Amino acid sequence: MIDRSGFRPNVGIIVCNQRGEVFWGKRVGHRSWQFPQGGINAEERPLEAMYRELREEVGLLPEHVSVMAWTRGWLRYRLPRNMVRRHVQPVCIGQKQKWFLLRLRAEESAFDLNASHKPEFDGWEWRPFWSILPEVIYFKRTVYFQALHQLAPFLESVPAECPDDCLPEQLERRVGQAPSADLAAAGNRDAR
Repeated sequence: MIDRSGFRPNVGIIVCNQRGEVFWGKRVGHRSWQFPQGGINAEERPLEAMYRELREEVGLLPEHVSVMAWTRGWLRYRLPRNMVRRHVQPVCIGQKQKWFLLRLRAEESAFDLNASHKPEFDGWEWRPFWSILPEVIYFKRTVYFQALHQLAPFLESVPAECPDDCLPEQLERRVGQAPSADLAAAGNRDAR
């Protein structure tokens, strides 16, 4: 499902533990890491899509988590030109996302990366809340920053503001100076 502007509706999921650390998943067959995320199906509300993607990607059920907050409006990113498949109709130029912040209420053993027939992740770890930004692929970095910035105030154990060295502008300058090999490795609707 792609909207008239060419953006695919999507949900992003930030699962945190009691210490305010976040689930950071290693994508199957890649060296890149990301938060769970996925498309919103036709006739599906963002909250429903979030619970479906949570089950499919990390094996967690609604009773394993509590929803703490979600982002206001849609956060958008554009795909780089070389990633836009112009031969596919309708053309998708990027994603518009609603992000959810969840608190894990179950034991870590509740995670099951093989819950679906096509796993998204083959590894994961807990990471400090803001620490993931330098690892986010460049074209998604601003959306990740916006989501973290909106959701940080809901976690008492996390600084509400991003450390200066993790701001997207600082990271862009750093990446712009990095060798190309390092670049390859770096991998308003209510939610209810």
